[in-house]
Amino acid sequence: MPAGFGRLWTAQTVSSLGDGITHAALPLIALTLTRDPMALAVVTAAGTLPWLLFGVLGGALVDRWDRRHTMWVADAARAALLAIPAAAAVLDMLSIPLLAAVAFLLGLGGLFFDTAATAHLPDLLHRDTALLERANSRLRGAQTAMSGFAGPPAGSALLALGRSVPLLADAVSFALSALLVRTLPAVPRPAAETRESLLRQARAGASYVFRDRLLLGLALRPAVGNIAFLAVETVLALFARERLGIGTFGFGLLLTAEATGGLLGAGIASFLGRRLGTGTALTCTAAAEGLAILGLAAAPNPYLAGLALAVCGAGMGATMVLGPSLRQAIVPAHRMGRVASTSRMLAMCAAPLGAFLGGWLATAYDVRTPLYAAAGLLLTMTAITATMTSNRRVEVALRAAAPVSSPDHPKPAEPAQKSAPDVL
Repeated sequence: MPAGFGRLWTAQTVSSLGDGITHAALPLIALTLTRDPMALAVVTAAGTLPWLLFGVLGGALVDRWDRRHTMWVADAARAALLAIPAAAAVLDMLSIPLLAAVAFLLGLGGLFFDTAATAHLPDLLHRDTALLERANSRLRGAQTAMSGFAGPPAGSALLALGRSVPLLADAVSFALSALLVRTLPAVPRPAAETRESLLRQARAGASYVFRDRLLLGLALRPAVGNIAFLAVETVLALFARERLGIGTFGFGLLLTAEATGGLLGAGIASFLGRRLGTGTALTCTAAAEGLAILGLAAAPNPYLAGLALAVCGAGMGATMVLGPSLRQAIVPAHRMGRVASTSRMLAMCAAPLGAFLGGWLATAYDVRTPLYAAAGLLLTMTAITATMTSNRRVEVALRAAAPVSSPDHPKPAEPAQKSAPDVL
């Protein structure tokens, strides 16, 4: 691994710890202001709205801007932003609209940082598929460990010291991440396309995803998945308290169980890809997620609920290594920002729908109903996208991308028997 990857990994690890603290603390802070499921859904959905409004345009801007500069500025801005709700908490001026506004702006910063980081990584690693899988496994493992394993219990504990404390901890993590990212080595910029308007470039990036069945399948999985997962996340704190009898600290431990599974899934992702093929592995992990949410809905006690979340986390952890690594290996460098942002936009735009769906189902029926609906969506998505991300399509796409590899990373040996191209 290049030396610069270590600094990128450290920066994202530190930031993920702060994210985990806020992930647990924010819904609990909102619960101190209201018990209305729809109000909680507003806070949850606000963080995803920037992707709906600016997702593809953000990717086009990242393809124009220096990616390292974009990352550290986004983190520095988020560090400054979190001082606002922290001060409001001290002054007892917190409100649901303020939390929603802060969540929206944090999401906007995340849009630019995540897109730039996704586009920067294949440049840093010379688009080497094996290195990309290893790097994404380490990044995903650290993110899962920090944002899900260590962060939530810390967030719950810090919240006991005051509502501003977890927010300030996340601000410090963003500031440290910005300082580390700023020291990353410069990498060659990809060759720019003919200068076009921002809207035309954004439209071209989106079209590139929708016209390729493999890329579309890779994008649809997290899109449908986010509808399901946000429906669950919106009511999870309420579900844990009312149905499982779990308090504030126990809720943090429940999220930790999911993170433990995610850490395992990220660690075994490359093994699953080699053993089953990337396409089959992605189908199996998606099915595991749906069955796990079904188990969570039916769980009679916190222990089985934690086990179900651990299985779901393992599926998500493996998926978030295999899917992005494959995309980074087959997409041309000059389109990487737009393709990444389009795929992420589809996923994030689906999230508000899931959040409001979860709030509505819990209000109209029962707090378990969003979980059953989420499981049905995940299993249906698995069946629909199985052929779109098949092993055969993956092999064809990797062979097509191999000629653009750099001289230091030659084209891999082709399999003995070739498949006819079927990627649109």
